[in-house]
Amino acid sequence: MKRKATLVLLNYNEIEGIKALYRKLPLNKFNEVFAIDPGSTDGSLEFLKSKGIKVIMQSIRGRGEAFRIGVKEAKNENIVFFGTDGNENPDDILKLVDFLEQGYDLVIASRFMEGARADDSDIPVPIRGIGNKAFTLVANIIWGGNLTDSINGFRAIKKSKFNQISPDAQGFGIEYQMSIRAIKSKFNIKEIPTYEGDRIGGESTAHTFSTGWLFLKLILKELRVGNNFQRR
Repeated sequence: MKRKATLVLLNYNEIEGIKALYRKLPLNKFNEVFAIDPGSTDGSLEFLKSKGIKVIMQSIRGRGEAFRIGVKEAKNENIVFFGTDGNENPDDILKLVDFLEQGYDLVIASRFMEGARADDSDIPVPIRGIGNKAFTLVANIIWGGNLTDSINGFRAIKKSKFNQISPDAQGFGIEYQMSIRAIKSKFNIKEIPTYEGDRIGGESTAHTFSTGWLFLKLILKELRVGNNFQRR
């Protein structure tokens, strides 16, 4: 029986990743699956289409815009976002949906809970992981949250709740802003431990220091706007 939920695949030049992951994706468990792509040139766009997966072309690049398109196009209330680069664990996709169906508003796959793993956990000084934990701590202290991973993009959210908080961040700031505004709005948030795999081919477009600067600007913005972002 298919779940009344939407699986959104976020793809951009991830041909190695999507080929390796395709058979592991629970596509037949969802009544809606589509990919968002800003114009891949490595064959991944054609691969997705060859498998019968609907592809929505993204005219404005950036992860933030991809999330907004995904929510706008989804016909279901429950939405899961999954990146095709190999970092995210397909085994956790249905777990995220389960908790939305149980009444949670936002479910995040955490790389820092007990039993979880981040892709830089094995290096002596995991700068990215340290930064992610620091920004999560800042959000928790300022807005009263208790998250362990406010930044991971592997997550699920109810469409109505996404629209309520109206995230307008660009690029990789979208997930952090979603988490902050969800805390502000006192959403029912659930985290599950996830095993983040290593990237499969392709090149990451997330650069540690520029992304950190983006997060700092987001914190200042969210302090300024308070709760004046919600749609009723």
